[in-house]
Amino acid sequence: MDLCVTIKGVSFLLQTGMGILGNAVVLLAYAHIIFTEPKLLPVDMILCHLAFAHLMLMLTRGVPQTLTVFGYTDLFNDAGCKVIIFSYRISRALSVCITCMLSVFQAVTVAPAGPRLSKLKSALPSLVLPTFAGLWLLNSAIYFQTFFHAKAPRNGTIPAFTINVGFCHVDFKNSLTYIIKGVLSSGRDFCFVALMVASSVYILLLLHHHSHQMKAIRRSQGGGAETRAAKSVVTLVVLYVLFFGIDNIIWIYMLTETKVSPVVADMRVFFSSCYASLSPYFIISSNKKIKTKILCAVEQDQPASMDTQESHDK
Repeated sequence: MDLCVTIKGVSFLLQTGMGILGNAVVLLAYAHIIFTEPKLLPVDMILCHLAFAHLMLMLTRGVPQTLTVFGYTDLFNDAGCKVIIFSYRISRALSVCITCMLSVFQAVTVAPAGPRLSKLKSALPSLVLPTFAGLWLLNSAIYFQTFFHAKAPRNGTIPAFTINVGFCHVDFKNSLTYIIKGVLSSGRDFCFVALMVASSVYILLLLHHHSHQMKAIRRSQGGGAETRAAKSVVTLVVLYVLFFGIDNIIWIYMLTETKVSPVVADMRVFFSSCYASLSPYFIISSNKKIKTKILCAVEQDQPASMDTQESHDK
């Protein structure tokens, strides 16, 4: 096997393995929290849904991409491609939408209370599930046409206006459909990224210019937790915007070049999945609830292992 292919395959394998493991751990930790606590905070509900979207993304794009790199191309038939491409696009869209939702909800949470804002703060828990439903419906409407365009790879020349992801093809038939898809998808991404950046900038300004108020909040119940959560959300947004920027820089380069090296296309796929792969580890390290559940599970497992070893020794 060529060295370049080996490096590429190992890179995708590590990224996919890390992404699946990290997001699965976050989901399992939250599953345990749901059974032991009366209810989740809005931020925890959003982080749980974000981990689910990222796990779905790694399974629908990371796994097939890794297998394709190692030569397994005939993975799906037409029906399988329709389902896998639709699921990938929904999960990728949910990644940006839920990260934006997280930053907006956190901005409202840490904002100084006022007559109108107090009502919104108290309504936040009841708004989480309807917002999830709205995001699913929005992105399903945008990507429903995938069921008409996705198909298994065919031998021969790839038609114009066809996106080749290796394990599947997405044939848009004509330039108008291709442009409409690109405008809807890109327009949604940039709108949500702009909103999450604005929310994060507001949080940073609030933390910077109202230091005395934030000290008072820290002394009150839950204030310190809200401040730490706000900083964690801003860091997640920065992480997303970083990889989103790299992804779009490569995409713009691909649009301006007539012949693009497959290595460049693979780099775009890799960087577009980095956020889904790395974000769960930041969530684990910065979220006390999840960290506590993992440490408790490890501590419970260690005595059991020691007891088993002692019984064998006897």
